Amino acid sequence: MEIKQHGSSDYPFQYYYDNLELFDFHCIEWHWHREFEFLYVESGQVTCGIGEKQIILSEGEAIFINSKILHRFYASSGGIIPNFVCMPEFIAPENSLIYKKYILPIISSNIYFQRFQPDELWQTKIIQTMIKIMEIQRNEKIKELATLALLQDLWLTFYENVKLSDKGDVQTVDEVAQKRVQLIMQYIHENYNRNLSLDEIASHIGISKSTALNLFHRFLHTTPVNYLIGYRLQAASWLLKNTNKKVKTIAYESGFHNVDYFCRLFKKRYHLTPSEYRCTCLKVLSADPSLQTCK
Repeated sequence: MEIKQHGSSDYPFQYYYDNLELFDFHCIEWHWHREFEFLYVESGQVTCGIGEKQIILSEGEAIFINSKILHRFYASSGGIIPNFVCMPEFIAPENSLIYKKYILPIISSNIYFQRFQPDELWQTKIIQTMIKIMEIQRNEKIKELATLALLQDLWLTFYENVKLSDKGDVQTVDEVAQKRVQLIMQYIHENYNRNLSLDEIASHIGISKSTALNLFHRFLHTTPVNYLIGYRLQAASWLLKNTNKKVKTIAYESGFHNVDYFCRLFKKRYHLTPSEYRCTCLKVLSADPSLQTCK
């Protein structure tokens, strides 16, 4: 689960203007968070992995992702995806009637995501409201109050039109299987810098190795061990971009105990040596410091 705070405790809303071309491999990797997420495709074509489902969004379409749902965004080329996330209680206080009657039923439902397309009237209204929310972020005078008002209007349209009881008409995910995958991912994220075996990873949540392999194949299209290696390389790439630590130190801190092996794997994945990758990132960031604000 993401540990990064979006917004602040007294204003739990955050807007991002993301360009997938600026992310490694044009991808925001698998993650989940307590916040609701609303994403709009301004340009390009974006593949959304949500649980074990793959949804391709075209320009002008949007999507809602429910709280704590595993997801990933990828574009083979291009992909401008303005998006915002907010805590459910931003819309209404958790102990309020509004929250209990109109928000909690969505969180607790079998609706894991909802795609919005401009050929359906109520979905067009939601897309238009999303765009207004994004545009109002430039207005420092009223953006917080206007954002809340617009988001409540968006939620009203969503609640009025979504079908909570008809399982055949909503987008669902195997909840038990997804939670097992999330538990494995969380364990890897917390222990990636030490020796981990598939036996240990699987036994941590009380499943067999074959079940762990099957779950990762279904949801992430890889194996737990390959995911572990990828996560270690991702951690190393962050350290290369954001610290002055030596390559040898970064290798060990990322869970690799053989520097040559680390360098071979890194070059295979990023097509650059660790030192070349660091140099390239520094040049890009010095040319445009705003890129450092990417989520």
